[in-house]
Amino acid sequence: MRSTMRALTVLASVALFARSNAQTWSNCNPTLRSDCPPDSALGKTVNIDFSSESESFTAQGNPTYGNDGVSFTIRQSGDAPQLTSLWYIMFGKVDIEVQAAPGAGIVSSFVLQSDTLDEIDWEWLGADPDEVQSNYFGKGQTTDYNRGAFHSDPGSQSGFKKYTIEWTPEQIVWQIDGTTVRTLEPANANNQYPQTPMQIKFGAWSGGDSANPAGTISWARGPTDYSQGPFSMKVKSLKVQDYSTGTQYVYGDQTGTSGSIKSVGGTIFSGGNAPVADAPAITATATGQPLPFTPHQTSDYVRPSVYPWIPDPSATPTPQPTFANYPGLPSGWTVSDSGKVVPPSSATMSPLGSYTSSPQALPTGSSDNGPKTVTGYDDRGFTTIRTIYPSKTPAPTISELENNAATGVPAAPAQGASWKLMVSSILPWVIVLVHIPGCLSL
Repeated sequence: MRSTMRALTVLASVALFARSNAQTWSNCNPTLRSDCPPDSALGKTVNIDFSSESESFTAQGNPTYGNDGVSFTIRQSGDAPQLTSLWYIMFGKVDIEVQAAPGAGIVSSFVLQSDTLDEIDWEWLGADPDEVQSNYFGKGQTTDYNRGAFHSDPGSQSGFKKYTIEWTPEQIVWQIDGTTVRTLEPANANNQYPQTPMQIKFGAWSGGDSANPAGTISWARGPTDYSQGPFSMKVKSLKVQDYSTGTQYVYGDQTGTSGSIKSVGGTIFSGGNAPVADAPAITATATGQPLPFTPHQTSDYVRPSVYPWIPDPSATPTPQPTFANYPGLPSGWTVSDSGKVVPPSSATMSPLGSYTSSPQALPTGSSDNGPKTVTGYDDRGFTTIRTIYPSKTPAPTISELENNAATGVPAAPAQGASWKLMVSSILPWVIVLVHIPGCLSL
């Protein structure tokens, strides 16, 4: 029984490790490197209700869930809760129901962002309850900040409103409650038109924090007074239509152009709405800021000095282990119409490839004949655990974990039976492999 409990404790601790160490951004810029992994494609339409946690997103900063959807709450310096999709779209339409956070210096953000740092945004400043900003960036270029625009948006903090971004090769359209407030065509984007596969990211952060540069604090209408908080952004629902199909989007070269993107098993831009002919004139421009959801941990990326809230590298703690191809879904996994991540009917084990392990000490008093555990990483960078039991019959294999819930675990024993994970110590050793895809920790 002690051995059984020890094995279950190992499983629980591994699940927690995967959850706490999963990253919310890609760690590879395909315009700078030729060995970046493919992006997992949505390739369909999904409708997601955020009254409970969605398996299509990974969380950072402890967002909470309730009848009003998911809340991103800022209580103190350093809080920056957010959600990031596990999949990408290659052109498409996204509708999100948002109630922006109040508070001077507080920024609510809804972002489409690619591994090459293409970006399309909605941004709400807590000090401006009657306005919203639209913005875009191409390849992370921040030589100037004239891309943003202000739009009238009364009531953004008092209730939910629907905000839309429709992105095609011909045009980007921003809408509020179905009314177009801005359009952008490639010819008017100064060679910075977003055109590479995008993740969806949204959350709140404190642009007015005293640790930020003066320019960021000023843009966010700060400083932030945390004693007036907490400050919460809420998202009720999300509808995402991917205008391309397939299972993965692959960069064919390092140009970062839409023509270089290939679809595995599908078609790039298989359909979309006709361009909008008329849109309101832009009457005021915003000094937009690149958002803090950018993949700043990649060694190839030079972070502009204006980035909000991110400390200098010298003040940053040693990063936790990252996964080279996060985010992404293992081969055969799919996303349902409600955004649920679905494993294949018979998940297969990925080959270990090169494996680095380190033994973990057994609890005091454990016999040398008891189970032994080593941890390491497989050839895809996923955390693995090997637990060795003295048994003639192989113990159950847990092939994949989705959202910290095991699949492939044997059925529960009949009432009164005992699930034994080890038998007589005189029998030969067998190995149980636990494969934890850290990128699916949600």
